[in-house]
Amino acid sequence: MVLSELTQALLALFSGSHLVYLLGGVLLGLVIGILPGLGGIVGLSLLLPFLYGVEPTSALAMLVGLVAVISTSDTFPSVMMGIPGSSSAQATVMDGFPLAKRGEAARALSAAFSASLIGGVFGAAVLTVVVLAARPLILAFTSAELFMLTVLGLSMVGVLAGGSLPKGLAACGLGLLFGALGAAPATSEFRMVFGVEYLSDGIPLVVIGLAMFAVPEIVDLLRQKRAIAGAAQLGKGWLQGLRDTWRHIGLVLRCSGVGCVVGALPGLGGSVVDWIAYGHVVQSSRDKSQFGKGDIRGVLAPESANNAKEGGALIPTLLFGIPGSGGMAVFLGGMVLIGLEPGPSMVGERLDLTYVIVWSLALANVIGAGVCFLISGWVAKLTTIRYALLAPFMIMVISFAAFQTTRQLGDLVALFVVGLLGIFLKRFGWSRPAFLIGFVLAGNSEVYLYQALQFYSPEFLLRTGVLLIAALTAVSIWLGARKAPGAHAAAGDAGARATHLWPQAAFAAFVVAAFAVGIWDGLQHAFLAAVFPVTVGAVMLLPALWVLWPLALGRTHSAANYDHEVAGEHAGRPGVAGLWYYIWWLFGFLAACLLFGFLIALVGFFVAFLRLEAQASAARIALLTGTGIALICTIAWFLVLSFPAGLLQHYLDLPWPLR
Repeated sequence: MVLSELTQALLALFSGSHLVYLLGGVLLGLVIGILPGLGGIVGLSLLLPFLYGVEPTSALAMLVGLVAVISTSDTFPSVMMGIPGSSSAQATVMDGFPLAKRGEAARALSAAFSASLIGGVFGAAVLTVVVLAARPLILAFTSAELFMLTVLGLSMVGVLAGGSLPKGLAACGLGLLFGALGAAPATSEFRMVFGVEYLSDGIPLVVIGLAMFAVPEIVDLLRQKRAIAGAAQLGKGWLQGLRDTWRHIGLVLRCSGVGCVVGALPGLGGSVVDWIAYGHVVQSSRDKSQFGKGDIRGVLAPESANNAKEGGALIPTLLFGIPGSGGMAVFLGGMVLIGLEPGPSMVGERLDLTYVIVWSLALANVIGAGVCFLISGWVAKLTTIRYALLAPFMIMVISFAAFQTTRQLGDLVALFVVGLLGIFLKRFGWSRPAFLIGFVLAGNSEVYLYQALQFYSPEFLLRTGVLLIAALTAVSIWLGARKAPGAHAAAGDAGARATHLWPQAAFAAFVVAAFAVGIWDGLQHAFLAAVFPVTVGAVMLLPALWVLWPLALGRTHSAANYDHEVAGEHAGRPGVAGLWYYIWWLFGFLAACLLFGFLIALVGFFVAFLRLEAQASAARIALLTGTGIALICTIAWFLVLSFPAGLLQHYLDLPWPLR
């Protein structure tokens, strides 16, 4: 019986119509992945209206093709521009972008695509084997075990803390505090919203990811007044990336396994699996000195994991109708739309269709990686273009991507305000990945803790699964503690840094004040709404004070006293523009959006920036501005989207796309 269904699945998989629809889904997924910040939720939402009336097998081919390759193509912006292509590509920025700045974009892309291919096929293979036996394993994870898994994720902060563990812990705590903004999951009380309606639902993850990584990198590259890389080593880099993948094949397979396991756990997968894989490779490496500076292992680990996680995420989605991620939730809606009911029937009378899905996932990964290899050499050349010409396009894309999350003007305000926080976190050596880990895990950790206490009382800490994960967490912390402190303390001249202590002290005081506000605000609410922010504020106040204390005393020997302006990558470098100069450019664009609306502000920004900063000719300004506006209007038309409106649109009834 099973053999007959497997044969039917193979015949359906390689039928002409199935392959055509699969290729269509792959191509759409590649485009969505290349556009930063959109990701699988937007791509699947865009595809669903076109699936009405389509034969179920063909419709599934498009859905699976799109889901499979977004985690492959989102590597392009992560590596080349330092902009996370999606929430599952944030860790790739850590080492992929430094490789691009060294002129090794093709090497990073090649390694990423080959690792993604292996991870995707590995995930499909695991899904093939366990699809009949996964039910007991998935059901064994209750809210107690899921809470401990979030704690395991937080234990990665020691690895991602950089040269100062107190700064890493405080940055993580700041992320947890930002993650607690909005309605409390237990009581629906609004916390730390300060009367701002936009904050009532919290700040979206896409906005936080772009603000933490894209905005600071854009400002940094603009200040250096050059291209991302001096040269794109195309042929050599392409072959080197393949050799890197083969040399570290054990790491790729291990991280693929991590991706499968984490992806199968509802609510965790896409947003944290890359960081868990990245933390694993740093912890398990003898030489940690190059991580964050362009270590190819920092690309291989998250890229293999985030592709393998799709196979894992399909397990609870198909077997129980429980989506393993936001993208899988939309995928689930697509299955219902075409008349399929997820659940035990998918391994019963619909087993053939289940294996069509599984093997389509593997085939889509092969096709997607192949297409990315074909275009990677050409795309890598973008890193040699003078960045002043690219920056308006990057700002346009990240602003548009941020606006996709809730389609409110508040998305743009949050992008640049939190982006300013990201700029200062980077300048003063506070770990942005630690902040992001805290933000990602804040919601799940609070919900799972609340549920565990409600269902099992504090005795949930004695459950076997909890104890096993606690042991893994202890090992993770021990491995992180072994990491030697960074060289921040020794960098630069102590006398020069002594004159720049007040900006660092002011920023540390801001972090301390943020935790104090979290405690004060939490105490205004009921116990279940207050326990998380008050605990976070009280605990994380200690490392924040640890950072502030030597700064307040004027000491310069501590690793906490680190400023990129005087001791880091900008120290003593001629021709580097002032930080605030480009910050005012960004906030000038934001002010224009608030006054005139997004599209009018974008035209003005393109013209002014290209003329004043890029020194472009009138013809080039017209060409680049027209290209950018045409691109963004085309995308908006397909997404049936109106651009953010400003004050002007409240007084004038303008036609689309100006409204």
